[in-house]
Amino acid sequence: MEITEFETDVVYSWADVSRIHRVRNGICQRGGKLVSLLTDFGRINPCYPDFHGETTDVIHYTGSGRRGNQKLDAANQAMIDAIDSGVRVSLFNKLAVGKWQCLGYWQVTDGVYIFDENAGRMVWKFTLRRSS
Repeated sequence: MEITEFETDVVYSWADVSRIHRVRNGICQRGGKLVSLLTDFGRINPCYPDFHGETTDVIHYTGSGRRGNQKLDAANQAMIDAIDSGVRVSLFNKLAVGKWQCLGYWQVTDGVYIFDENAGRMVWKFTLRRSS
């Protein structure tokens, strides 16, 4: 069964998620267009400490790049471009190996390049807002 729409709060296998999110990186883009996002809120991969904002409808999402200062690579550029395009993308939260919870559809509304004191490096921080 091919899944084309994901239901919020349903847990999917990696085989299901990878039908749209074809890379193991958190930001999936094709041809410069944002396709989908992965997170684990820093529980499994602490170098990407994503967190909720003032409500659960806002997430502060860390850009692409595991070590050193993050660059304006294709993934981070796709996130920046998504601010203006208003594209809605699926966001999946890794719960455990092979278990991915769909958190619904989100839009990138802001992006800043800041110094992360905890990580000791420059990172892209993007604001995601839940999209209806």
